[in-house]
Amino acid sequence: MKNPYIRMATGLYINYFLLGMINVILSSNMSFLTVQLNTDKAAIGYLVSAIGIGKLLALGVAGKMSDKYGRKPLVVIASFAYLIFLIGIPLAPNYTLAFVFAIIAGLCNSMMDSGTYPALIEGFGKKAGSATVLVKASISIGAIVIPFMIAFFIDHNMFYGYSFFIPAGIYLLSGIFLSMTAFPNHKAEEQKATTEAAQSVDTFRTEPKFWQEGLSLIIIGFTSTVLFMIVQLWLPTFGQEALGMEKASAIKLLSYYSIGSLVSVILLAVVLGRFIKPITVMIVYPFIALLSLLALITWHNPVATIISSFLIGLSTAGIFQIALTVMTEFFRKNKGTTTSLVNIAASLSFILMPLATGGMSKSLGITSVFILDIAIAVVSILLAVFVAYRYKKVFH
Repeated sequence: MKNPYIRMATGLYINYFLLGMINVILSSNMSFLTVQLNTDKAAIGYLVSAIGIGKLLALGVAGKMSDKYGRKPLVVIASFAYLIFLIGIPLAPNYTLAFVFAIIAGLCNSMMDSGTYPALIEGFGKKAGSATVLVKASISIGAIVIPFMIAFFIDHNMFYGYSFFIPAGIYLLSGIFLSMTAFPNHKAEEQKATTEAAQSVDTFRTEPKFWQEGLSLIIIGFTSTVLFMIVQLWLPTFGQEALGMEKASAIKLLSYYSIGSLVSVILLAVVLGRFIKPITVMIVYPFIALLSLLALITWHNPVATIISSFLIGLSTAGIFQIALTVMTEFFRKNKGTTTSLVNIAASLSFILMPLATGGMSKSLGITSVFILDIAIAVVSILLAVFVAYRYKKVFH
């Protein structure tokens, strides 16, 4: 029987296709923004921190609003509100106003996450893992498209702001579409979760412990975001400064990274839950990322960089979404609130990492930024191993 929420999922995936563009749009247009805003590359990195600040400001409230008023209102509002950022940044006359627009983008991101993930989990039930991983597929496709779009504008001497205006127009249409689309009844789903929790003796060997697996998954929300965010933010700069690549070619490295992400999440959507467990992916992927990052900083030639970029994209895609799904397996009630806690950790990475890596790139060089990412991969592996141990202890 056809799932009644396919239309909803389509609209949500379009939103995250556009978010994939937004995730790399500042770093991809870094050279243009430094001129427009009369600042340096590190300051553009701080705009990414502003997005994290916006996410952090809204997440606690957004999760509660999602549980109280439903998933649809937050998603629709976020779709329309993203226009402020996408139209505002290319027209911003100064850095302060651009910073405000970046905070608004973070608020939108928070609302969209708090509505989207619970809606997909509630709408697709046993296939929730695949449904949420496809969010990452949508993000990857957007991140593949935008560098080529920007390169086209560069080659034709066109205004870089078109790379912002086109996603803005699509967000407008997506918001209208989602406002007319059915979402799951979140109250009924929460009641079902309450009933399941009351019958947890049939599911759990022992009660989940928030301060163990819950906290570990929240930290994975941080580390999994750092793994891909550092690459998205600094890979073009690495290509230019460490490899001496031309600007357009260095930006295209993000596309190779995103192609790897797309291949990964399509694969996960097929095999996850059938042939491989989510917990296994959470261990194996950071290990592949660790090896790929080592190759990136060791072999300084364009071909090796392209291969490493692809493998990093392959191995960092979907970990965050899987962590969200596993979090709702352990803690079934108030999905909007529990997923918001993982998202808060991700928001902290958006605030802290651009600040830290911006300073590191200035004082220690661009390679030091990727050494930090290697350390984060090691932490991710250790946390995932612990969650896997707890998973076997908790579930039948």
